[in-house]
Amino acid sequence: MTFSRATLLTIMALGLCSASAVASETKVHWSYSGEEGPQQWGNLSAEYATCGTGQMQSPVDLGDIDATGSIKLAAVYKPVPLVILNNGHTIQFNTDGAGMLSEAGIAYDLLQVHFHAPSEHVIKGEPAPLEAHFVHRSADGALSVIGVFIVEGAANPALATLIAHLPTKVTPATPIKGATIDPNDLLPADMAMYRYMGSLTTPPCSEGVNWHVLSTSVTASKEQIAKLSAALHMNARPVQPLHDRLLVAPAQ
Repeated sequence: MTFSRATLLTIMALGLCSASAVASETKVHWSYSGEEGPQQWGNLSAEYATCGTGQMQSPVDLGDIDATGSIKLAAVYKPVPLVILNNGHTIQFNTDGAGMLSEAGIAYDLLQVHFHAPSEHVIKGEPAPLEAHFVHRSADGALSVIGVFIVEGAANPALATLIAHLPTKVTPATPIKGATIDPNDLLPADMAMYRYMGSLTTPPCSEGVNWHVLSTSVTASKEQIAKLSAALHMNARPVQPLHDRLLVAPAQ
C-alpha cells in the first residue's frame, strides 16, 4: 500500500504517525479517552472508518505468534540536528538526512521518531513503560516502522538530549540551536525482531504499514521515563485483533 502525498506530508509535518499516526486532512478531533477515545475513532469521521472496520490494525500482542524466522533488515542512521515538536498526541524529533533502513532490496528513508507511554505493542498482555517508533517511507510512498521498547535501567543519551528540550505543550517543529540527536542511541545491539503487516496506530488507521518490533529493549533511567511519560500523558492505542495475519517472531 502507498499513501497519498498529503498524508505523507502530514506525517512529516505533524508527526502523528506511527506510522504511529497520521492525522486526517479534515482534522476531526480525537483523543485517547472518553467520547473521542480509541473505541470511538471509527465513528468520528468517514475518513476514520478503518479504525473500526479494518482487519489489519495495529498495535498487536506480540505473544500471539504463529511462525518464527530471521528477518533481514539493515538500519543505518547518523546524528542529526535536533528538531523537536509536540503535536498534542505525541512528542517527536524529525530526522531529515539521518539515514534509512533497507528490506528486500527496498530503501526507506527515516522521517521521524516519536514515543508512546505506555508501549502500544505488548507481549502476552504486558506493556513496556515506553515505546519509540522509527517511521520510514520508501520512494513509492510505502511506510515501514521499527518499534523499540524502552524499559527502566541505565540512562539513555538520546532521551537525555530530548528531555533537556522537552516541549510539554503543543509546539510546532522547532530546531534547537547547537543540539544534535543520534537515533542509534535508541536501538539495541541485537536487532532481532517481530514482523507483521499492520496499520497506523492513530486515525485514520490506514493499513499496509510494515511493522518491525525489536525483541530486545533499550533502557532509560527511572527519571527519564517519568519525565517523558508525564509529557506524553497516556497515548497508547489498545491492542487490536490479529485476525488471520502472519506474525513472525525472532528465531531462537
